[in-house]
Amino acid sequence: MSLNAKSGRVCWLVLATAGAVVAAPLEFDFRDPKGVNNVVFHLDAPLESISGSATGISGRVTFDPDDPAATRGRLVVAAESLHVPNPMMKEHLHGPQWMDVKRFPEIVFEAVALEDVQQEGNEVTAKVRGRMTIRDVTREMVVPVRLTYLKDKLGARTNGQMQGDLLVIRSRFTIRRSDFGINPNAPRDKVADEIELTLSLAGAAPRS
Repeated sequence: MSLNAKSGRVCWLVLATAGAVVAAPLEFDFRDPKGVNNVVFHLDAPLESISGSATGISGRVTFDPDDPAATRGRLVVAAESLHVPNPMMKEHLHGPQWMDVKRFPEIVFEAVALEDVQQEGNEVTAKVRGRMTIRDVTREMVVPVRLTYLKDKLGARTNGQMQGDLLVIRSRFTIRRSDFGINPNAPRDKVADEIELTLSLAGAAPRS
């Protein structure tokens, strides 16, 4: 075998080996059978403070541990799962003036880019540029996010029933009712225009 042929074979083997060890992006499913994933919302007006939550969460996020800036995904909250303790207030919340859950059954956030990405160990902090859709109104926004990649921890969450990785998403940011047509004429001394949202979500990437 000639020297050139040997060199070519060595180069091919190096490239093949390098390609084999590059990890592929992982897709994480955020439909949580345990029902633990949640979004908490809080409105703090001068006369009343309102807090509630939603647990009907689904969606998929693609995450590459070696390239977290490439993270993309779509998270969905079932509007009907929005809950406040007061039954009458919950009825109003689901009704036509407020969330109108019959006509607009989903609240959607679509992540299109990550900016200012910083990684330390298994944690990534960044700003997510995305689109929020509520009541069929879509607004572009940038929100802070903290991603925690937990390799081989799906088994611990599922008591050994499934094996794989976890991706935990945490975020806190504020939106305005008036931006999405959520009863914009409601008196702001009783119902704040600003809604603070807190997300704590775990997605699963199972392995067979």
